[in-house]
Amino acid sequence: MREFVISVNSTVDLPKEWLEERDVQVIPLKYTIDGETYTDMQGLTGKEFFAKLREGHMSVTSQVNPEEAKEILEPFLKEGKDILHLGFSSSLSGTFNSMRIAGEELAEEYPEAKIIIIDTLCACLGEGLLLYKVLELKEEGKNIDEISRWVEENKLHICHNVTVDDLNHLHRGGRVSKATAIVGTMVQIKPIIHVDNEGKLQVIAKERGRKKSLNKIVDMAAAQSKGWENEIVMITHGDCIEDAEYVAGLAKEKLGAKEVLINNIGTVIGSHTGPGVVAIFFMGNER
Repeated sequence: MREFVISVNSTVDLPKEWLEERDVQVIPLKYTIDGETYTDMQGLTGKEFFAKLREGHMSVTSQVNPEEAKEILEPFLKEGKDILHLGFSSSLSGTFNSMRIAGEELAEEYPEAKIIIIDTLCACLGEGLLLYKVLELKEEGKNIDEISRWVEENKLHICHNVTVDDLNHLHRGGRVSKATAIVGTMVQIKPIIHVDNEGKLQVIAKERGRKKSLNKIVDMAAAQSKGWENEIVMITHGDCIEDAEYVAGLAKEKLGAKEVLINNIGTVIGSHTGPGVVAIFFMGNER
């Protein structure tokens, strides 16, 4: 059985050191702010980045292109390894299409290799949780085909429940109208968002007040995850660690999670959510 490498996009939003320790190859997206272009996971720190957003600076993101992807992946093929890539949702970025093109071109150049590019229909630590499960399967000795089948069968059981603190970033991303953003911000309306079965962000509910919105995303998670063992739950936040820790406590209580991984949201996805975002990721019956 040939060795295989697992790759992801930087939107996986797990700590860089965590990924390096597990030999996961990261193919990064980029963002531009104040006229400077940075590589995700290598540019500004979360504190620096969200401070700029709070000051009113705009961040614009750019997808991976096929040549960049090929440059990162080809060395593994030269070593005689296969590739399993877990891609950022195709409904949120053109990056997956670039990865698909890169995979097809590399397959022509290395016909003996197996190159599997999967549209996870996940984002952020949803991708991260899927990767966590994949690494467990690899550790158990599962081969690339067995793992890819498991991913396709289970990726829609990776649930993403999200709330944001500021509607204006959602407005800029075309998720809510300008009027909704203005009025909602004035009356402290906090949207509840999820990633649907097509991998798209959808506003599915609204709560008045921050604490209610944080409680809501966990209450929803408890209902969705009935019958599933969530040994680990993942939580991301936009420079609001206290709120993330509050959600973590609820997750341990209501989902029975023994382990909770908390990480600051990455700069690419954070460009669209803004500071103050909190999200919980877990396995459940349906999104």
